[in-house]
Amino acid sequence: MGEIIGQPCYKVSHHLDLPCYLDGEDCPVKHVFDTGEPRTTIHTHYDVTGQRIYVKNKAFALQKNDLGEVQTVIEIVVDITAKNHREAEIHHLAFYDPLTSLPNRRLLLDRLEQAFITGARTGYYGAVLFLDLDHFKTLNDTRGHDVGDLLLVEMAGRLQAAVREGDTVSRQGGDEFVVLLKNLSKAERVAITQAGHVAEKIRTDLGQPFRLAGHEQQITASIGICLFCGHDTTVEELFKRADTAMYQAKNTGRNAVRFFDPAMQAALEASSALETDLRQAISKRQLQLHYQPQADSTGKIIGAEALLRWTHPERGPMSPAAFIPLAEESGLILPISHWVLEEACAQLKAWADLPAASAIRLAVNVSARQFRQADFVKEVQQIIAASGADPTRLKLELTESLVLADIADSIAKMQELGAMGIGFSMDDFGTGYSSLSQFQHLPLEQLKIDLSFVHDLGIGPQDAEIIETIIAMGRILGFHVIAEGVETRAQMDFLLHSGCEAYQGYLFSQPVTAPDFELLLAAGVMERKG
Repeated sequence: MGEIIGQPCYKVSHHLDLPCYLDGEDCPVKHVFDTGEPRTTIHTHYDVTGQRIYVKNKAFALQKNDLGEVQTVIEIVVDITAKNHREAEIHHLAFYDPLTSLPNRRLLLDRLEQAFITGARTGYYGAVLFLDLDHFKTLNDTRGHDVGDLLLVEMAGRLQAAVREGDTVSRQGGDEFVVLLKNLSKAERVAITQAGHVAEKIRTDLGQPFRLAGHEQQITASIGICLFCGHDTTVEELFKRADTAMYQAKNTGRNAVRFFDPAMQAALEASSALETDLRQAISKRQLQLHYQPQADSTGKIIGAEALLRWTHPERGPMSPAAFIPLAEESGLILPISHWVLEEACAQLKAWADLPAASAIRLAVNVSARQFRQADFVKEVQQIIAASGADPTRLKLELTESLVLADIADSIAKMQELGAMGIGFSMDDFGTGYSSLSQFQHLPLEQLKIDLSFVHDLGIGPQDAEIIETIIAMGRILGFHVIAEGVETRAQMDFLLHSGCEAYQGYLFSQPVTAPDFELLLAAGVMERKG
């Protein structure tokens, strides 16, 4: 006791060098001195061994002077560590499975209700996956329940590793598990693909051998999926559908994934087949770049945008809208984006010897996933060096949302590439939520007015004002402004009158092959078609 007499409480019990209220804690003694009112708080203290303990502190005035000012305060401290532990145990038993420590049905239902609310507000799809092990009873009967329990624990770990941090893996009992996926895409077709990819990853991961009690054990799982968006169905109906889909998976031979909705199952199978074809398209050189001219007000070509095209061997030309989202979801966007940049730089090098093309700038779209790679700058530098292209003729198009997701990282990469002479254009400008102050620091050279605003000129009441504002903003910040999706003379006339400096769209030309683009260059000036 002699060691602590005369020592301040914050040193003895809090292990702090300053009073606890200066460290953000609610000090009940200070509260009583300041207000005269009693105060009860919960604090974390430390015992003489440094072990953390939880205490309830109650302070009240013991003595006041004639003016009512507190002179003496008494504080009663009660150790509630054991009580807290008991409450934590009760909470764990109420909401978590005792074997696997996964959320149980009660906690899953609570999180599912929150997912319903969030989905109704945001429009994002979610999914419920019902999962049941194949022939688990046989394992229990032949190797014993202890080994069966070991498998369930190991399985819980693999399931959690297969999903995102915000998703939920729940054990319902026995060998039945439910996975709740939140915040999938707003587009149903993409959400189907996303849920299907997770289910297939789970199925594949569970198919790897388990090492149980010194022996290797193989197991498979059948998985049923049902999508939801907001409160479009009840919990009971959602579970019923996912359970039905799971039994459909079992009936097809087990070790399978099935959607409840046959149309969704067909969409998943079509998506999987298309993904396989897309992987082959890269190696079989079925991809190609087309080039859409960018012109000034006279129709003179000043640049072009490289646009990806895929000619499927059976389906023919594929719309980018049909395969780009799939490429992004599957991760194929990285090798595809690398190929696009290589092809574009090779074309720039080839055009360097063509007098009519030697001064044009070629714009290449950069995917978010590609730009966020740690070695993106190095990747671009290596492609430029290998191709021999002039970096000052290359312009990278970045979307507003991509740049603002991590503005510091974006600026650092843009500055490093900009030092080589590479330019940057803000694609789809006006569709995000950026501010003027943010753009003042971005090393951009161009803003591209999104085609949705151009398309709605004369239709949407505010589109004309938005376009005029973007052009004025570009002028203030010293950015070159280009409009995409220009299809009519009326659109062109409005943009020209508003001060827009460059144009891209079907009014001048659709995207064309490299040889056809060279013919347009040779013609000098493009005729407007509208």
